[in-house]
Amino acid sequence: MADDTAAPRQQYLHSMATLRGQFSARATTGVALVHARAAAADALVRALWQAAEATEERLQSGIAVLAVGGYGRQELFPASDLDLLFIVEDAAKEKSAKDPIKRINQQLWDSEIRVAATTRVLSECEKYDSDNAEFTLSLLDARQVAGDVALSRKLTDECVPKLLDRERKGLIQRVAELTRERHARYGNTLFHLEPNIKECPGGLRDAHVCGWLARLTKDEPSPMTEFREAFDFLAAVRCFLHLRNGRDSNALDWKTQDAAAADGIGVPSGLPRDAAHWMQLYFRHARVIARRLEQQIDALPKQKSLLKISRDLLKRSVPPETPGMRLERGRIMVDDASGTYDPACDPEVMLLAFQTIAETGAPLSNVAEVRLEEAVPVLSSQLEEGTALWHKLRLILLGRYAGQALRSMHALGILELLIPEFHGIDALVIRDAYHRYTVDEHTFVLIDTLHGLFTPGEGPMAEWKRRFAAILRDLQHADLLYLASLLHDTGKGRSTGEHTTESARLAKSVVARLELDDYEAGLVLGLIQNHLEMSAALRRDIFDAETIRGFAAKIQTPEELRMITLFTFADIHAVHPDALTPWKAENLWRLYIATSNHLDRNIDEERVDLRVSSELVLRVAQLLQGESRDVMHFLEGFPQRYLRTRSPEQIRTHYLMSKKLSIDAVQLDFVWRADRSEITLVTPDRQLLFARIAGVLAAWGMNIITADAFSNAHGIVVDSFRFTDSFKTLEMNPSERERLVQNLHDAIADPAVAEKMIANRKRSRRRAPLVDVQTSVEFDTESSSHSTVLQVVAQDLPGLLYAISTTIGEARANIEVAVIDTEGDTAIDVFYLTRDGDVLESAELPELQAKLVTAIATNAG
Repeated sequence: MADDTAAPRQQYLHSMATLRGQFSARATTGVALVHARAAAADALVRALWQAAEATEERLQSGIAVLAVGGYGRQELFPASDLDLLFIVEDAAKEKSAKDPIKRINQQLWDSEIRVAATTRVLSECEKYDSDNAEFTLSLLDARQVAGDVALSRKLTDECVPKLLDRERKGLIQRVAELTRERHARYGNTLFHLEPNIKECPGGLRDAHVCGWLARLTKDEPSPMTEFREAFDFLAAVRCFLHLRNGRDSNALDWKTQDAAAADGIGVPSGLPRDAAHWMQLYFRHARVIARRLEQQIDALPKQKSLLKISRDLLKRSVPPETPGMRLERGRIMVDDASGTYDPACDPEVMLLAFQTIAETGAPLSNVAEVRLEEAVPVLSSQLEEGTALWHKLRLILLGRYAGQALRSMHALGILELLIPEFHGIDALVIRDAYHRYTVDEHTFVLIDTLHGLFTPGEGPMAEWKRRFAAILRDLQHADLLYLASLLHDTGKGRSTGEHTTESARLAKSVVARLELDDYEAGLVLGLIQNHLEMSAALRRDIFDAETIRGFAAKIQTPEELRMITLFTFADIHAVHPDALTPWKAENLWRLYIATSNHLDRNIDEERVDLRVSSELVLRVAQLLQGESRDVMHFLEGFPQRYLRTRSPEQIRTHYLMSKKLSIDAVQLDFVWRADRSEITLVTPDRQLLFARIAGVLAAWGMNIITADAFSNAHGIVVDSFRFTDSFKTLEMNPSERERLVQNLHDAIADPAVAEKMIANRKRSRRRAPLVDVQTSVEFDTESSSHSTVLQVVAQDLPGLLYAISTTIGEARANIEVAVIDTEGDTAIDVFYLTRDGDVLESAELPELQAKLVTAIATNAG
């Protein structure tokens, strides 16, 4: 038998080598490759089966070989399994065919084919199991390859149609359920830094679901060129992934994106693209498939849409006097044309439809979507600008579901009709390993976040959402905040200049067309031009009066402050789901309050410091009856910032720790919280204290978010580090908390301990960074009169903070405050440095800069 099968097996291997070569040389497309591989597999399976039939007479009837799944659709990707279904007429035939089938499967494996083979008695295929709906779905794509033709036809022409007639409704429901469950595993978004092109929303699996639903509902959608092009693109990418990795790998990781872009994979001309532009194409194609699937599921009777719709939506309706459209069963319908009048071509009806989406969350019906999309050219010629358009647009922006309405407008090309400047950020990718979403989706998520402040839900961010919602309620121009949010990143679509300036320039045209008055236009353009200023201020010492003065100088009025505060809250959250932590929200709130007080000019700064100091000292003394003199001695020489940023209870704790220094010169206080922990050290001052603590925390994998250091007139140091536990080590292993504290104690007493721990951490396996970050070390001698401000931007690697703080310590500089931030693979750390209570000498900064650059490079190496 081996001799009979050797030639076809070699022929298959030769065909595959040829296909791989053709694809690598761009001589064939992905779709052509998968079809060709399916054809080559057909030829091999038939040859193997014919060889088996020649020696096994029992195989010549009563058994059929069918291709199912992707193989059945003739979409056999380079490393995909060969899905084979062996149908037998009865149990006796199944038993007698077991060994021949096993030999054929082994021969396929020997031909470098992964086989997923199933044997079923024909009668079993007539049964539907909701827990194994995938098997029934695979039968939708079944086609005969070899064996008993009559038996195959019984399955495909009789058994499957009967099964579908009987179980169609349940199967449709199950397909919708499985799709929702799969989408939920990927966060219900197609926007991923490293998407799975098969399973993610908008991926190939969704394209297959579209085909299954069309078969099940007997409602084939009209041909759609965009959908075909999207499928062809994804097919080419999946072929590239399989051939590049040599296995069934579907994760489009960072490095593969670079390689695919450089090779022009999926691009009709095959020309190289930069990775950001190539990923822009990916997201546009994925969006087409996701939209088609949503339309098909939306059209299913009594099916829950993939969109979230408010619970009472089905009871709502558009007021009866509303012409041209209606809300029925939770869907927005556009009335049919009557004579020469078509409501779909009426700008008033179109804008009202999207206002209804924004106010209710109801989606457009499929028919309404198609009609509005087809009407875009007519709408373009009839659309009015000026205050009338702004009045209608602002109602959309103010709606609770404005983000949903804007996404729908964007998908149909209507948002670009109203605001052409938005087109430049369509599916635009920012490849920095920090931004989760494309620029347009980031904008919509930002607007969703602002509206979501009024529904805070539960969790660690709930209380902060309530606080910021109070600011939004007091805002006099919420519509202008939403308009600025919509336009704030449009400049990223241009390659010239700072995107804030470019966005403001583009927005100037928009506000002119909408005929906003000078004050309103000033608010919008000012927020867009300055929208990064509050985030920048958060990277400085927000308790420093000079930080507040510098930020307030760029804001001017309380209304502008409210707008930029709300914007910054939402903008940080819209970068990715974990970007806005309770700690960042707290700092943002503190910065808002401090700046608000400064703008109000109600409190004199010097008197505030003196009064707050006196009150705090009194309150601390009240907590420690009879020890007022010792408390004053402890507080003597601490900077005002220490008193302003610590509660009386915390100061009491530090004071009591200082009284134990005669017993143990290293006093540590550790407060663990799931979202943010804090370690505080009280000890006599010594060199490189900050660096040792940073080194131990880094060695433990803790993510330091901020730190500060204070010393009193008697050489007693109070250092505090706040950090998060990315790997949940301390949460899942409470006993490890005590060991962490002991490690810190030992490292402070012996500098060799920290060096050894950080060295071990650096030897552990590192994740390859997605983005290479250029090191930047800059000194700012203007922002603070009492400290020299150092900003370091570098690759975020274990030991980075230890390397920086060690270098600072060796230069005999003190770290007064450290503001630590990480964006993806980029560390952005700011330090306030002093020596003997004063700023550093300007002449020494170049040398310190060179040493820091060297230390960072050495740590990275």
